[in-house]
Amino acid sequence: MGAKRRYRLAAGVGVALLAASTVTACGSSDDGITVNVYKYPQENFQAVVDNCNAKAAGRYKIVYNKLPREADGQREQMVRRFAAEDDSMDVLGLDVTWTAELAEAGWLKEFTGSVKSQVESGTLQTPLETATYENKLYAAPDNTNVQLLWYRSDLVPTPPKTWDEMISMAEALVAQGKPGQIVGQGKQYEGLVVLYNTLVNSNGGTIIDESGTKAVVDDKAVEALAALKKLATSKAIDPSFSNAAEDNARLAMENGNAAFQLNWPYVYAAAQKKPDFAKNFKWAPYPALGGDTSKVTVGGINFAVSAYTRHPDQSFDAVLCLRSAENQKLAALKDGVPPTIESVYDEPEMAEAYPMRDTIKDTLKNASVRPLTPAYQNASTVIATVLSPPASIDPKATGDRLREELQDALDSKGVLP
Repeated sequence: MGAKRRYRLAAGVGVALLAASTVTACGSSDDGITVNVYKYPQENFQAVVDNCNAKAAGRYKIVYNKLPREADGQREQMVRRFAAEDDSMDVLGLDVTWTAELAEAGWLKEFTGSVKSQVESGTLQTPLETATYENKLYAAPDNTNVQLLWYRSDLVPTPPKTWDEMISMAEALVAQGKPGQIVGQGKQYEGLVVLYNTLVNSNGGTIIDESGTKAVVDDKAVEALAALKKLATSKAIDPSFSNAAEDNARLAMENGNAAFQLNWPYVYAAAQKKPDFAKNFKWAPYPALGGDTSKVTVGGINFAVSAYTRHPDQSFDAVLCLRSAENQKLAALKDGVPPTIESVYDEPEMAEAYPMRDTIKDTLKNASVRPLTPAYQNASTVIATVLSPPASIDPKATGDRLREELQDALDSKGVLP
């Protein structure tokens, strides 16, 4: 199984080894040990690094290396360097969907002993699942994210609790000539995969089995396809739904066209720039499907340690500092990224920046992860392609096609990223 998966990774890398010769980075500084951290551009992350360098007290120095802003560019750069066994990368900020792929390739060091215990202590369970592969911890959750239901309280006094209730309430508003649209992410990209995965997990379904090697798409997953089609063909759906990403949905609601929005918590801070809109902009748990509680798909970033680092002890120590409760609070307050350590949500300073903090925390406790497979990039490409446009879904036929094409992708026969 490992050999087959490594072949798939090599196919995705392509000309990695040829490109690697152009890659340069810092190793040990003249003054001592340098721990190179690679992470997406985060506005206030340097302040976190400065905090940790002060605590390191000269034992090592952390240097923040900014990856491309887009996730695909981040992954491409890291995979190329891994393929070249680049030992200048030490700590890596990974999208939560990359753990299985990079761990299976042998590119990440496992967290063990006291370091593992410290990461697990107080960390919310679902973010921990995104850092785990084959029952081993390969990363430390730094920040996380879950979508909520956002609504206009001047149009909706009591928010809906279920998927069907949301659609019915929205259609009733539209019938009255009011701005009752539902906005969300229906474009052919990862946002559509997240939406479908949330519906599947909330309904108790399965897309890919626990081994990450077999496409399932069971009856509950087919029911989730029907729920997605119901939304996409509703009289209340945003007409641009099949082309909409996160910011399209946010702007459509801020511009007065929608009563409901399925989106990440960043929309709250953005809404505060429009006081007349913000006063009626409220939040609620994501509408449930097939049960009393939704199982919303988590996002976020995990810190991993490269298998090729020359400074493993210092790298693990740096990770513990970078994702400490103190620094997670700083990132939450300054950069708006939800913490993975539960106690941070109870800090007094969080109340103003995160008035929805209890809803986020409760949602995280019942949240779900995307399929844990080394072939996730392939699987995501297939899911987004088969489900687009959502209004054209034929639940059974689409389910059969999805199962077949997903299996091809898992067997390295499908579309490679």
